[in-house]
Amino acid sequence: MGQPGPDNVQRIFTMYAPSNSSTRFALVTGSSSGIGKATSLRLAAEGVNVFAGVRRSTDGDALLAEATRISEGAPNKKGRLTPVILDVTSDVSIQNAVEYVRTETGADGLWALVNNAGVAVGGPVEEVSLADWRRQFDTNFFGWIEVIRAALPLLRKGVLARGIYVPRLVLVSSIGGRVAQPMLAPYTCSKWATTALGDSLRLELRRQGIGVSVIEPGVIATAIWEKGAAALAEIGPDHPARKLYGAELDGLSKAANQAVAAAIPAERAADAILRALTAQRAPARVLVGPDAKIAALLKRWLPTTWFDFLLMRQFNIAHLPLLEPGKALTS
Repeated sequence: MGQPGPDNVQRIFTMYAPSNSSTRFALVTGSSSGIGKATSLRLAAEGVNVFAGVRRSTDGDALLAEATRISEGAPNKKGRLTPVILDVTSDVSIQNAVEYVRTETGADGLWALVNNAGVAVGGPVEEVSLADWRRQFDTNFFGWIEVIRAALPLLRKGVLARGIYVPRLVLVSSIGGRVAQPMLAPYTCSKWATTALGDSLRLELRRQGIGVSVIEPGVIATAIWEKGAAALAEIGPDHPARKLYGAELDGLSKAANQAVAAAIPAERAADAILRALTAQRAPARVLVGPDAKIAALLKRWLPTTWFDFLLMRQFNIAHLPLLEPGKALTS
């Protein structure tokens, strides 16, 4: 193919020539708590008009009250936080929320879309029901795809309003998207899928002028750990899973408690997201927290057998004997 002629070059320039818009709009999913909440508040404090996706109106009221309190202490900031009912597992909820955002943003479109909504399902692979596997992926993966598909036209408007590579798409994955862990297969599988989605979108959206970043936090102090602990507690001493996986389940519980004790605040992840959104070039991947950085380094350089042993030590199952044939190895 030949080089584009002068007319085509002019059309390309016009397509991406920014207007003088100074209003920044962001849509953040999963803003009821944790990283999503911290990110919504952080962006609003920086002057961004934030549409904070929440599942319940009561969560929106609480978030708005906190944003109002923060803004009173920073009167020079002009960001506005607007709670929006957004359940990523409901196509109708997604379409209604994005249509509202489209109406409110007008020609400015979106400056940023931050996909963060998520749940964590744990347990042995053979004991996790197919319904729970689907719930995991509906929330952490398929719901994100629907939000992205619905919101991409608004990000393209943002390119017209602000210039190429200024609008950004951020996917909040996890170090679990690089390091699969025992007893957490549903969660880590969903995060591997999320990370791969980000890698694909980074290339697909390059010519459209939309930057894509994947955020990979380690252990963050959020409510997801409390919910996970409650779900783990339901696997009581008489649960069938205990027969084969009792030691592994106990190891997961102990490892989770140790991790929570060393967890970093959600605001650290929110700061990383803000930096990814405002950097001159959108970073491809951003590790957050010392545990995530160390795990990524070890995963890259250690032989798989060695790395597996470190994981088993972390989950307190490294030196456990094999189950005795004829006793526990029956179902």
